[in-house]
Amino acid sequence: MAWCLQESISTSSGAPSIVYMKAVNAVYISSIFLKYFIENAKDEKIEELHLSLDESEPMPTDITKDLNTQEFVMHSVLSFIGSIDVSPDTYLLHLELLNFMLVAMSTQLLSGPSPGPEDVNPFIDAAMSQESSLVLLVVRRLLLSYISGPSISLNSASYSVYSEGSQPGVLQRVGSAAANFMLLPFNFLVSSSGEGSRSLLADCSLHVLLILIHYHKCVEGIEPITDKSNDTTASDSLLKGSTHFSDNPYCKALEHATDVEFDRADTEGNVHVGPVLRLPFASLFDALGMYLADEAAALLLYSLLQGNAGFLEYVLVRTDLDTLLMPILEALYNASKRTSNQIYMLLIILLILSQDSSFNASIHKLILPSVPWYKERLLHQTSLGSLMVITLIRTVQYNLSKLRDVYLHTTCLATLANMAPHVHRLSAYSSQRLVSLFDMLSRKYNKLAEMRDNQMRLAKGNSFEGNGLADDTSTEMHIYTDFLRLVLEILNAILTYALPRNPEVVYAIMHRQEVFQPFRNHPRFSELLENIYTVLDFFNSRMDAQNTDGEWSVEKVLQVIIINCRSWRGEGMKMFTQLRFTYEQESHPEEFFIPYLWQLVLSRCTLGFNPRSINLFTVDPPSEKQSDYEVESSDHVNGESAKQAVFLDP
Repeated sequence: MAWCLQESISTSSGAPSIVYMKAVNAVYISSIFLKYFIENAKDEKIEELHLSLDESEPMPTDITKDLNTQEFVMHSVLSFIGSIDVSPDTYLLHLELLNFMLVAMSTQLLSGPSPGPEDVNPFIDAAMSQESSLVLLVVRRLLLSYISGPSISLNSASYSVYSEGSQPGVLQRVGSAAANFMLLPFNFLVSSSGEGSRSLLADCSLHVLLILIHYHKCVEGIEPITDKSNDTTASDSLLKGSTHFSDNPYCKALEHATDVEFDRADTEGNVHVGPVLRLPFASLFDALGMYLADEAAALLLYSLLQGNAGFLEYVLVRTDLDTLLMPILEALYNASKRTSNQIYMLLIILLILSQDSSFNASIHKLILPSVPWYKERLLHQTSLGSLMVITLIRTVQYNLSKLRDVYLHTTCLATLANMAPHVHRLSAYSSQRLVSLFDMLSRKYNKLAEMRDNQMRLAKGNSFEGNGLADDTSTEMHIYTDFLRLVLEILNAILTYALPRNPEVVYAIMHRQEVFQPFRNHPRFSELLENIYTVLDFFNSRMDAQNTDGEWSVEKVLQVIIINCRSWRGEGMKMFTQLRFTYEQESHPEEFFIPYLWQLVLSRCTLGFNPRSINLFTVDPPSEKQSDYEVESSDHVNGESAKQAVFLDP
């Protein structure tokens, strides 16, 4: 296979189709056999799979004698991917090489969820050891394939798949059942009209890239740890026998990528040492916005925003932020149809963006003519910021009734808190939802308080169980106390820093002022409620001073509020420290990302893997064997469920 690829590279300009035919056949057959070896590794390890070139075999003149097979193969595969453009002639070979990469990297499925020094991933390790110039080419090609999403019509290909002249190809000579299985990827490639799927090569490119950038080899030794938080190296060496994670060149290439239209060194004067990956940020931004409903696209956006300061800066200065935000908000609106992991990633993306004050200001200036996917209410001429507030509050409401995840609650409220001081002309509906959020959380808090009191009485009757229940309820009450304080902090920030620009918020607080009354003397809330009651007293007194004929209408009340907002000076308001929440990645993110990525790969790609061999995440065992070609559906951890996957059962 490697030699066929080298021949394809050396004759790339005007290469005859027979060269690519040989390479496609070699890559596909190699994938089948390698997948079988990995799935059936003894003791769920692949240490017995020692790959080396037989000395009796003829050796190409340009190959080093002591090079092991996995390094030879991965160098050939990555060289072709990185150096040969995708065209109708090379499309199938590119696609099969990406499938081969997924098979070769599937050794991760044999390891447990926490990477350890005993994990054996020879092909990924070989990919990590490639020279930096090749790494840059591969990352660039994978991203460009994702951005452009090249597709072909097989009918227009310049050669027949798996055939050589008038002779049938090797895969066409096997039995019909096996042929159907082995040709499965190409069945997915062609639609009823004969046109190729836009997303097949793009999706495979993205999956391969994500697995590469999130891989970190756990090694034992005395090498120093690299502190990713400040890019400095710890001075103290590790003791012998301790473990650390090696650097990932693909991750570093993505982190230091720059825009082809703009060189940061021109303005900042700090040039990155060595070659730098240059990408079309504008095209990448548009592609992400178009496909953010896909979980893998959200993971790529997260990786770029979290790791690449240049891309984050580029996103923040775009004037069409709705390109990214609208698909994110629509996905959160349909949270019941999304996995919990996808909801987490989208909320973290919003939290990262909300850390920037210019972002919080600009989203309120962008007016949306309509929001067709929002069904509960007709939203006309709503600002993007108001829609974001509505959607985040709706997510909290959904989480309260379904997921009940504290981390999700905290992330939503932290994003709202970051936005609060910069709110501008918040819509009537989003202002009402903000006050309703406090009411909803307060009712949950009151229920917990009642439960705790009942359990405390039960505990006094010498009931050990009652005492334990009371402790659990007290813990939950403490959590909801923090949530209520956060909502009050959000309202305080709007009233303190942005009241004149938000008459609808004042109206919503006045309209529902009774929901705050029970907490006015509460020791945890009274200080925060003082400012709210200062505002209420000011506007209530202005309302009382108005002589109006007939009953008050919404329009009349709002008009009085708008007039008096102009004379508001904030007298008597207490200034609290402005809340600012930032996102920090966990110390071992690979424990989340690697299982999550492989669940996505197995559910989306044609790579079917025997569930009995998977240790990376929990898989339900097969129920009943249907045939040699088994269809397996499995539920995974964290609420992730895989779509149907076809695998060959040995």
